[in-house]
Amino acid sequence: MKHLKKGIFLSTLLIALICISCNNDSDDEEILGNWIKKSAFDGPARSSAASFVIGTYAYIATGYTGDEYLKDMWAYNSEGDYWEQKADFIGVPRSSSSGFELDGKGYIGLGYDGTNKLKDFYEYNPTTNTWTQKADFAGTARYGAVAFQVGGKALMGTGYDGNYLKDFYQYNPTDNSWAQINGFSGNKRRNATVFIIDGIAYFGTGINSGVNQVDFWAFDPNTEVWTRKRDLDDDGSDHDTYTIKRANASSFSINGLGYICCGDSSNSIWEYNPKTDIWKQKTALEGSGRSDAVGITLNEERGFVVLGKSGTSYFDDVWEFKPNDEQNDDDN
Repeated sequence: MKHLKKGIFLSTLLIALICISCNNDSDDEEILGNWIKKSAFDGPARSSAASFVIGTYAYIATGYTGDEYLKDMWAYNSEGDYWEQKADFIGVPRSSSSGFELDGKGYIGLGYDGTNKLKDFYEYNPTTNTWTQKADFAGTARYGAVAFQVGGKALMGTGYDGNYLKDFYQYNPTDNSWAQINGFSGNKRRNATVFIIDGIAYFGTGINSGVNQVDFWAFDPNTEVWTRKRDLDDDGSDHDTYTIKRANASSFSINGLGYICCGDSSNSIWEYNPKTDIWKQKTALEGSGRSDAVGITLNEERGFVVLGKSGTSYFDDVWEFKPNDEQNDDDN
């Protein structure tokens, strides 16, 4: 009997050790991703800038230095890794404006000039390096809105006009007009973020009355239907618990996967797989944690985080993310 009890005890101990080993293997699963520092932004350090991408160039305009609202614009040559100054934005200097690309031209509108919420809207022609004022945004003057182009449809919406908002409008360049689109049943918010994967826009984060929002949505431009996806604070059994909800974040997409980075002075980054509707944590930004940075996608295969702020510190650094590489401290 003593030998039997001893055998049972040893078997139980062995099983426990195996389980602990398995748990440690899971806990120690390597987090991939490497950040590479690129050519610093040539303009003044700033936060809350607007951006759009045309071809291999990423354009960044407007923003706030902590002392001054800006109207300068710079283009990043991603092939040569350098910046070129372009024609100044012709609206009043501002921050928290919104931009998108449509049919090879860039558009920026809305924002805040230090006194007024804005609704004016402008088109940039990269061929002539000139700006033209277009029809005012059809919604209320606001800042902290999102803007994106997907499937040839350009949208602006949400933001703050003295109240938190959830409306969306589509811009038609043919007749220079705006039309409200319906169907977004998510929560009101400002300072959300959006990325595009395979012709679908994925939208989430942001803040409403001091509460970071957890709902996450996919917009199909073909049907103009918004579909709710897994919440950003989901703690289901098929994945790690998320800590993604935040405001003032940046986003981009690389090779069919989406990324939400920084925000609320964080440097964390999460990767979204639209096929599984699950997020995975990646290597945190190697630069300072920050809010109100710019996220850039180039050629659907390169992702960048640019500028931003933390407290009273404003940044001019530029970081490219390599999601499948191991983190390396020696390449910056």
